[in-house]
Amino acid sequence: MHRISLPAIGTAQAWRDAARRLLSAAVPPPDVVWADDTTPAGLFETAEPIAWSGVLKVPRSFVALANSVVWHKDSTRFDRLYHFLWRLRETPHLMTDQGDADLAVLRRMAKNVHRCQHKMKAFVRFREIGEVGDARRSFAAWFEPTHHTVEPTAPFFARRFADMDWRIITPDVTASFVKGEIILSEGQSKPPLPDDANERLWITYFRNIFNPARLKVKAMQSEMPRKYWKNMPEAAAIPELIASAPVRARQMRLAAPSIPPVRARKVQAHFATLETSWAGTSGDLAASIAVCTRCDLHGKATQAVLGEGPRDAALMIVGEQPGDQEDLQGRPFVGPAGRLFDQLASQSGVERDRAYVTNAVKHFKFRAQGRRRLHRRPNSSEVMHCKWWLDAERAAVRPRVILAMGSTAALAITGNGKDMTRRRGVAQPLEDGSQLILTFHPSYLLRLRDPAQREAATGDVRHDMALAHRLSRQLA
Repeated sequence: MHRISLPAIGTAQAWRDAARRLLSAAVPPPDVVWADDTTPAGLFETAEPIAWSGVLKVPRSFVALANSVVWHKDSTRFDRLYHFLWRLRETPHLMTDQGDADLAVLRRMAKNVHRCQHKMKAFVRFREIGEVGDARRSFAAWFEPTHHTVEPTAPFFARRFADMDWRIITPDVTASFVKGEIILSEGQSKPPLPDDANERLWITYFRNIFNPARLKVKAMQSEMPRKYWKNMPEAAAIPELIASAPVRARQMRLAAPSIPPVRARKVQAHFATLETSWAGTSGDLAASIAVCTRCDLHGKATQAVLGEGPRDAALMIVGEQPGDQEDLQGRPFVGPAGRLFDQLASQSGVERDRAYVTNAVKHFKFRAQGRRRLHRRPNSSEVMHCKWWLDAERAAVRPRVILAMGSTAALAITGNGKDMTRRRGVAQPLEDGSQLILTFHPSYLLRLRDPAQREAATGDVRHDMALAHRLSRQLA
């Protein structure tokens, strides 16, 4: 019998290494005894090392499954995994068999581990243990996880609380984060953590967000099991909040404001959509745009990017929305598309400092991918919300010619962002007496892969910018 002892720390890697050696040596599951490094060996068990030979390939889905199951508390988890891996060697598509009993057990175990990790992220409560004046604040927490989830969950806390030192102490493993490094050590008994003044503030917040009208005790206990209550300061308030919920819910109903009829709400919503002109003074426009919260885009963006240029400019150039660099610098057209814009403007005779340059949407809309922020196109609702500010800029500047670059700018000004290829390159009058010219956005040119298409489209934009320049000089 081959005995494999696995450590409490680094268990996942240790199991993978051992399973790889056993499988390469064709050791069947019945000949393997899995244990931790504290369990004494049996009479017929040997811990002789097995050399690795050959190349072992398994589906990535099994690797992901094993990386979760190894942290389950069930002592048979390693044997179940190796038994399934042994079968997987002869049946490569076993991971897709929804009816396999062994796979179903492993997936339930993985689900339990994921749930335990979720509870750990939700219910760890830190208390400050550092001294006033320390370079980095220091915190500690006591937690009792259902499974061995401290090691796989520690990176989450390192990312979430990277600006402080902390320790999560459990009976099995202690995770410490000191000066940006995760350190795992043996578990400890519950330490005498000091009281934290922030707990009173947290309990006050918890009391105020508790909604008695939506209380469902069984659902709450399912999401917040009672086993965690003893280490959560807000749990002391839960019995009283549950007991007083019926009375508070009744008081909320009595104090609720009357609701207007459905037809009245629809009329109010309709009038709100028609209100698209800003009533402030031109001097207050920039400050008002800077604090705009008319749509959700302000929540993630660094700042609103204002238009810039002379307030009596004959030519207004409207782009789509700020990009990553524009969001950081607070100026329109300064990123990669902005550099191409400047190049084309110079070739077309457009003097940027004599034109008013702005965007149809004032906040950067993006999707985070790691450290990068990837541009996302504003939807029609966001464009229409920001039309409020674009209309105000047009009223303040009163340009003779507007060059709209891209479908978003066309949508904001004409209500239609389609058929740009057909509509571009000609002047069309607007209701306020100005002339509108549509063209492609510089970012569109950067996305074109075919050199011939890019050269043709670049020529079109250069032509449209030159047309806007000539027309603005004629009408100035």
